[in-house]
Amino acid sequence: MERLPSLVLRGLFLVALVLGGLALWEKAANILGFTLTFVFGLDPSRLLEWAAIVLLFVIVLLLREIKHQTGGARPAGP
Repeated sequence: MERLPSLVLRGLFLVALVLGGLALWEKAANILGFTLTFVFGLDPSRLLEWAAIVLLFVIVLLLREIKHQTGGARPAGP
């Protein structure tokens, strides 16, 4: 059960990388007059938005895991 968050983080990060890469390839194909996502009709900017949203979830989950590992203690202020 401890490995589940790590696997979820890695999976989400992989999804974000795939979406970002697909957006770049789609933009390059659009410049040449082709399309890769003709089935879905997705715009490259929309793919990048989805990649950014997934990365946001990855960051939140990482920060939550770090907080959990440190015991949630706050550093001493000045």
